[in-house]
Amino acid sequence: MALRPIIILPDPVLREKSTPIVRVDDDVRALVADMFETMYDAPGIGLAAVQVGITKRIVTIDLAREGEEKKPMVFVNPEIVWSSDEQSTYEEGCLSIPQYYEEVERPAKVRVRYQDEKGEAHELEADGLLATCLQHEIDHLEGKLFIDHLSKLKRDRVIKKFQKQAKREHEF
Repeated sequence: MALRPIIILPDPVLREKSTPIVRVDDDVRALVADMFETMYDAPGIGLAAVQVGITKRIVTIDLAREGEEKKPMVFVNPEIVWSSDEQSTYEEGCLSIPQYYEEVERPAKVRVRYQDEKGEAHELEADGLLATCLQHEIDHLEGKLFIDHLSKLKRDRVIKKFQKQAKREHEF
């Protein structure tokens, strides 16, 4: 297991569409282990492989609160196969857009088809925070960020802020 650097906006890799995993093997499981270590260290509740520079369709999630026993979940090749008409709003943040939070409206419930770390197929119906987190992370696999759900004005402001920050870091 190893900590991996988290890709930060405006890095263009965050806008790339991730490719499916053909076979869940030891390399995939090693990447999953690295993703969990990176996610827990950040700390965060979800991480898509693209956020560590690997454009593969892998997501790790753990919604356990601090002090609770960890409940790691792995989603290989996840896809939303159904979403409710009912909407819910959560304040979202992103490890690739540090220290920025905004309310985002998404479907309240989703059904996700995916494979686990053994390559076995599953379907999961989720609501609440898990539904929001799954949609947020699956968006990453499509090259979308949570700021894409905001108004153009808010999105442009955030992008400009992170572009300036990246430019300043490059000057040193």
